[in-house]
Amino acid sequence: MTTIGFIGSGRIGGALAHLAVAAGHDVVLSNSRGPQSLREAVAGLGARASAGTTTEAALAGDLVVVAIPVRAHRQVPVGPLRGRVVIDTLNYDPARQGVVPEIEAGDTAPQLLLQAHLRDAYVVKAFSTVFFRHLPQLARPAGAPDRSAVPIAGDHGPARAAVATLIDSLGFDAYDVGPLAECRRFAPGSPAQLAYLDPDGMFAAPARPASAADLAALLRQVS
Repeated sequence: MTTIGFIGSGRIGGALAHLAVAAGHDVVLSNSRGPQSLREAVAGLGARASAGTTTEAALAGDLVVVAIPVRAHRQVPVGPLRGRVVIDTLNYDPARQGVVPEIEAGDTAPQLLLQAHLRDAYVVKAFSTVFFRHLPQLARPAGAPDRSAVPIAGDHGPARAAVATLIDSLGFDAYDVGPLAECRRFAPGSPAQLAYLDPDGMFAAPARPASAADLAALLRQVS
């Protein structure tokens, strides 16, 4: 099975780590506070989990998930991720997470910021559309009639394929949107960003499954 490194082990990172361990993968967690702060999280995940520094998580992972506030993107180690597949789960929310000057200046689109920082990594945008509490609610075995699809985008075809394989093991279909710039079609504020939310209850309500066909229709609304 795959070893997945996590840079950021909070809500999204923690939820994905639980799905990964349940699917038989090994995980290496890291955060900005150091491995000692992750003892409880590791214990809760069991024998397949360990903790390390961000550099150790980056080097250990066959794939590496980045799940941190966007303002902290420069803390992601560049050298250890050279040539590696990186899953970018980030969404820019300046009111809640803080302002990023290069985004505000218009120098870099929010959804392209991590790839601009990690120029020699293969960044694939994924899991940026799912509320963390909804991840375990939506996961389904392959072939389930109510299995949800999640959009992915990246500039490197083999990297997208590797991420799609991982996503399948976690209980979702991957919907390949193409090059990384196309992730604007499922950016915050887009119809696809709301695909799994019950319009009556939003984040407080249970997740609403969204198939590949559902997702395709939503993505087409952004030209």
